[in-house]
Amino acid sequence: MTHSTSGLSIDPSSVHANARRLLWAGFMAILAAGVGFAIRGGIFDNWKTEFNFTDLQLGAIGGAGFTGFCFGIIVGGVIVDKLGYGKLVALALLGHVLSAFITFAASTPENAYNYLFWGMFIFACANGTLEAVANPLVATLYPKNRTHYLNILHASWPAGMILGSVAGWILDDKMNIDWKWQLSLYLIPTVLYAIMFMGQKFPKSEAAQKGSSFVEMFKDVGILGSLVACFLLSLFFGDILKSFYPEYSKTVGSVIGGVLLIAVAAMTRFSLGSFLLFVLFIAHALVGAVELGTDGWIQNITGNLFTSEQGKYLFIWTSAIMFGLRFCAHFIETKLRLSPIGLLLVCSVLACIGLQLASTMQTFSMALAALGIYAIGKTFFWPTMLAIVGDRFPQTGAVAMSIMGGIGMLSAGLIGSPGLGYCKDRFSGEELIKVDSAIYEDYKSEKPSTFLNLASTEVFGLDGKKLGDAKKELEKSPAQNAVVEADQKGDRKTLKADSYIPMTMAAIYLLLMGYFQLIGGYKTQTIETKQAH
Repeated sequence: MTHSTSGLSIDPSSVHANARRLLWAGFMAILAAGVGFAIRGGIFDNWKTEFNFTDLQLGAIGGAGFTGFCFGIIVGGVIVDKLGYGKLVALALLGHVLSAFITFAASTPENAYNYLFWGMFIFACANGTLEAVANPLVATLYPKNRTHYLNILHASWPAGMILGSVAGWILDDKMNIDWKWQLSLYLIPTVLYAIMFMGQKFPKSEAAQKGSSFVEMFKDVGILGSLVACFLLSLFFGDILKSFYPEYSKTVGSVIGGVLLIAVAAMTRFSLGSFLLFVLFIAHALVGAVELGTDGWIQNITGNLFTSEQGKYLFIWTSAIMFGLRFCAHFIETKLRLSPIGLLLVCSVLACIGLQLASTMQTFSMALAALGIYAIGKTFFWPTMLAIVGDRFPQTGAVAMSIMGGIGMLSAGLIGSPGLGYCKDRFSGEELIKVDSAIYEDYKSEKPSTFLNLASTEVFGLDGKKLGDAKKELEKSPAQNAVVEADQKGDRKTLKADSYIPMTMAAIYLLLMGYFQLIGGYKTQTIETKQAH
């Protein structure tokens, strides 16, 4: 017999009386992150105009909203079974409140970048800590249907983005409320998740129940899996240190990454780790770049290609598609007979097609169709990847799932969000040079943009304040028209370049499908079945 709440079938294998409350408490926690993410994406233009930021700087601030997540989820995933879920929830709550105070301290072009960067970083740390709780918690509560329930849990992300976008549309476009009041709205679901988690009893993961040690949990990750995470961490530390030690930042970042890798190798007695998990980690790095990196910019890009209001409509449209479909993962798996890998392959193809079409969209109706296809494609990426780790690597407990989430967020913060910002700067500048190099010299930014701190990638985009002034003019001069059109063409080229990420993912998932066919098909494993093999 199954029990139903709000039309959802609850797995009867769960022995936890508070399973539903814990599921929806996790839902509310991730919803808070989605609200903050959506509002932040909608006020990028406010920050660009008020503080004269380049697109690269905006991308870096948006990226901090991802990279901090890595530290929260990895550290939280490592200690969650030892410290306890309740204490991590309390720590995340403190981080959410602290991030608001730091972010709201931004007031001048001189101090804004640092306050906004670190405010977003702490916000992301809190989000990561909550996912370190929610992902293994739901995977443990519903072990026989992880894909379905993890998709339900992560339906909260687009739900939060819808609420944040609607709030931003009303408060920003209609009422012209200060961006600080807009951003503070994420504190409402923050209070709600704190109340829902309060006083609850929590289960332990399968690995913790079996008494697995931390070293045993980490063996499947091993050197190969840690290599992906440590490489991204080396980029992160190099990026942070470039403001203080520009000449040595990359070297110091590489040393830190190398030391962390050696530490993991020694701790696991030089276990190579699972090659399958290594491939999944690489695939999830691409997931983070294309899903979250694109989401961070899509309101800005569509608002530039159409109107700011239409950009918000399109963001709400794609988020609504994600929200609805994430409740249908079980139906799609069973009725269409798709394995989780098959589902990811189909999604990658759709995401690639959607972004390619979006790069050519000229009308609002075409934008609805193109971005709708993209939204369908990106819907199942994140939670299904987590479910695969839970299905195939039960021995790792919460560790591998948390590292995977951290890799996705680090990639979004270091590659996806800044990478798209760099592409916008580069392509817009190149388009304006083609039209008139003299106009470009008048409108180019004083600050160069680079990608991954590589000197060979240095370009000069368009000055944010001058571009904003040109867009505001009702009757633009020929020079202003050329600048605005170059900026729009740069956005289209950015979307096309973005489409190559899901194309690469599709190739990876196709190879994984072949691998699983060779070993007898995709099957959920337990610690006992893993040990038997």
